[in-house]
Amino acid sequence: MPSWLPSWYRLAWPVISRLDPEKAHGLALSVLKSGVLNGDTRRDPPILASTVWGRSFPNPVGLAAGFDKDGVAVGPLFGLGFGFVEVGTVTPRPQPGNPAPRLFRLAEDKALINRMGFNNQGIERLRARLSQPRRPGMVGVNLGKNKDTEDAAADYERGMACLAPVAGYVVINVSSPNTPGLRALQGREPLQALVGRARRALDLACPDPAKRPPLLLKIAPDLTDDDLADIAAVARGDGTEPAPLDGLICTNTTLARPEFLKSPLKGEAGGLSGAPLQRSALDVLRRVYSLTEGRVPLIGVGGITTGADAYARLRAGASLVQVYSALIYEGPGLVRRIKEDLIDCLKKDGFTSVAEAVGADHR
Repeated sequence: MPSWLPSWYRLAWPVISRLDPEKAHGLALSVLKSGVLNGDTRRDPPILASTVWGRSFPNPVGLAAGFDKDGVAVGPLFGLGFGFVEVGTVTPRPQPGNPAPRLFRLAEDKALINRMGFNNQGIERLRARLSQPRRPGMVGVNLGKNKDTEDAAADYERGMACLAPVAGYVVINVSSPNTPGLRALQGREPLQALVGRARRALDLACPDPAKRPPLLLKIAPDLTDDDLADIAAVARGDGTEPAPLDGLICTNTTLARPEFLKSPLKGEAGGLSGAPLQRSALDVLRRVYSLTEGRVPLIGVGGITTGADAYARLRAGASLVQVYSALIYEGPGLVRRIKEDLIDCLKKDGFTSVAEAVGADHR
């Protein structure tokens, strides 16, 4: 294990790696909730601070959706040094998700495959947790639809009505590969209709524009150029003001299985995340930035394990980045290391802020 990892994590890894992945995940959340981990109390330097959607972020490194679906450990997660945390995916009604086993650790590839199926406790439980006072930072909410819902937009409307008033931002998730028919909603016509209904529900839930959370869409890495062009057109609004979306998250897990995968578990069904996604997620981000002409804030996610990876996403057009799978393999020290390395990258190229680096490769 890398020498920078906390000594306890290096010692615990041989045991953790032998646990069932889903049980290990549950254990990690329990440990975080218990408060036994020392929080990272060091303030982030000004070079890492940024403003997106008029909101201030102490640093651009966030936690992606999926780790804390039900918002049970938000405070301790901020204690790891994240600049923002995204919870979910959450659906209107609680649902158990797909049958186990449904989470697989591809250790040889520093990757995960999951087919969880939006297992969560539902929007009402999450709202109660996010309504607690003294929330430590920006908390995004990732919304999905229940597996048996035929009118998908109705589920997103319900999610908006319930959670938009307590969310820092809201994400429409139509890119998970583990809910039948969900990815079909990324086509231009169904997406326009879905986003339109979600936007209206958001506006009704938060009539005061100053208190209205930004609306984002999370997209898949397996899209064609035509698909990406359609999504970019929807995001830009094709000349409508205001644009229906405030941002895009690039990208979700992939159905692809790169030839270089080594793990014998690579044939498991589900979405692949982690290091193998790095190249394709970066490529999608770069193309989406060009298609949206840099006018739509982007969050880059997929295969980020180092500060250099995060820096590459910024230069490709991301205003913010997220991690998840790397946290499993490299432990809580990962967040601090990414931030320290990112500072070095910024200074080396003469940037004095994160914002200055965003989209630099396109200039």
